[in-house]
Amino acid sequence: MGAPEHNWIEANQHDLMAAVGEVRVALDRVGKGDALEGTDNAAAGQGTGLASAVQTLCFAFGLSRFERAILLMCAGVELDGQFASLCAAAQRDPARAFPTFSLALAALPEPHWSALTPVAPLRRWRLIECENQPGASLLTSRLRIDERVLHFLTGIQYLDERLAGLLEPVAGDQLVSSHQAVAREIAAIWTQVHGQPPLVQLCGADPATRRAIAAAACSAHSLRLYALAAEHVPASAAELDAFIRLWEREVTLSAAALCVETDALDRNDAKTVAQVSQLLESVRGAVVLAAADRWRPLRRPSVSVEARKPTAEEQRSVWQSLLAETPVFINGQVNDLVSQFSLTVPAIRASVREALAASDDQAPDVRLWNACRSQARLRLEDLAQRIEPAAAWDDIVLPPADKALLREVAAQVAQRARVYETWGFAEKVTRGLGISALFSGPSGTGKTMAAEVLANELHLDLYRIDLASVVSKYIGETEKNLRRVFDTAEDSGAILFFDEADALFGKRSEVKDSHDRYANIEVSYLLQRMEGYRGLAVLATNLKGAVDAAFLRRIRFVINFPFPDATQRAEIWRRVFPAKTPTNGLDPTVLARLSIAGGNIRNIALNAAFLAAQSGEPVRMTHVLHSARTEYAKLEKPLVEIGVGGWS
Repeated sequence: MGAPEHNWIEANQHDLMAAVGEVRVALDRVGKGDALEGTDNAAAGQGTGLASAVQTLCFAFGLSRFERAILLMCAGVELDGQFASLCAAAQRDPARAFPTFSLALAALPEPHWSALTPVAPLRRWRLIECENQPGASLLTSRLRIDERVLHFLTGIQYLDERLAGLLEPVAGDQLVSSHQAVAREIAAIWTQVHGQPPLVQLCGADPATRRAIAAAACSAHSLRLYALAAEHVPASAAELDAFIRLWEREVTLSAAALCVETDALDRNDAKTVAQVSQLLESVRGAVVLAAADRWRPLRRPSVSVEARKPTAEEQRSVWQSLLAETPVFINGQVNDLVSQFSLTVPAIRASVREALAASDDQAPDVRLWNACRSQARLRLEDLAQRIEPAAAWDDIVLPPADKALLREVAAQVAQRARVYETWGFAEKVTRGLGISALFSGPSGTGKTMAAEVLANELHLDLYRIDLASVVSKYIGETEKNLRRVFDTAEDSGAILFFDEADALFGKRSEVKDSHDRYANIEVSYLLQRMEGYRGLAVLATNLKGAVDAAFLRRIRFVINFPFPDATQRAEIWRRVFPAKTPTNGLDPTVLARLSIAGGNIRNIALNAAFLAAQSGEPVRMTHVLHSARTEYAKLEKPLVEIGVGGWS
């Protein structure tokens, strides 16, 4: 504890007890039947040059001399053991050894009846409480000082316990230069405005970054920042009013600012949105609304400020500073990390910690790459299904031209940073920098496997998004769902595999009503986000012919996955059984007579392996035949036409 602070605490204690002593003298006079006399206020701060807590509180809430004395009388009962007996003696009643309004009117200077009305400072700001007792009137009810106010008067600061369960203190964090500029912008807004400051809507970036920016802005004004999750805003009008009163009192007592966070708020929950809006419009003081997007207009004046993700250069600088003490990781890798992952400062810091703590036998650069993947996937796991890629190039069977095109996709993703940044294409072309692909073909022809092959080749996460579940009948909801997926995936540049694209794609229909218009908007929005996505986005469809040619022009790669011919089916059969699987007499050429797609072949092979394992034999043609009959029955196709006689 520094000397100035220690001196103030001592001086404040002296000032408080002197002020309480004045009230004790007044009570003693009334108890003895003496005439009421005026009292003098104690000297402030006792030479520290700083106002005492009593002076600060009385000035901030505009207390009259009488109201000040009532507050000190209630504080005296808690601080001075003589006060209870003095109150009893002054009221001529041993049972009333506590402060009352009637005692205040009789004993304290400059009394006025308005001091205890609900709208007067003492009760409006809950500085004192008027306890309701059976048979007691307002005059004879017990008065008690609020505990938070009592501790403030003694120089002890803390967040009111009635708010502590809802609010979270926010500490500052390291900010990159662009975010420091945003924090200065917010601080300047509060500096330039006299009186009630406008609401600051801090949009964009991620929740942790928005918090750090708001904390830095508050620090410039010596404000303590507390965060309130929008879903925790009190639901009833009475509870909300009580919260606002307590918070505004806290703003005065401890120079605090409020940050309302809406990330988990369901905007379709009209009741909760209305409560949050009422809070934002009513509460006084410095308030930041931290949200991914700007809120609808509010009755309170507001200023919108946007925070973007750290630039590539800023991320590179953070990486280099954190890795400076661990040169084992520096092997020209930082540029690769920055080109692939768009991480916040906390996520970069966590990635370095995770890589350093890893105890496996992987090379340091691989550990760091995987740590970045781990950090980036944290938020995406709730929005899409992550697929652990198991397929490699040797596992997929495609016509040579289509397989070559698939390799070209992998090459473009791998060389994206060199072409766009090092070679300057990003400066010349601002649109269509995302790498998008359309995989078209019947079910079971290898579209998902191809996405797995790309993920394995590029060491990236693969997420499957079922467009059938993303598309909503509610206007605007589909775009919102898609935006959440793309915004979250930007951190890692993961491969996004949009399955069941037929749910959204189709030939652009003639616009007959609003639903037709919005269906076209949804498709356009998806393609727009695919064009701007920094990773690889893949659409899978069974009906390429149903896709509008105008949309196809906006997709960089279109790869066909045709139904396999007999030669391709034979090749699939040669590769479908793992090397460890015991087989006997399997003839891929004969098996290729089964006119089915690769997905069905895999099902038959797996079921045949279980049959063989159950019978303690290697996989034979008879096991495959039995499994084929089951698969064909599932497909509701006859098996007689393929000539399966003699399989053994």
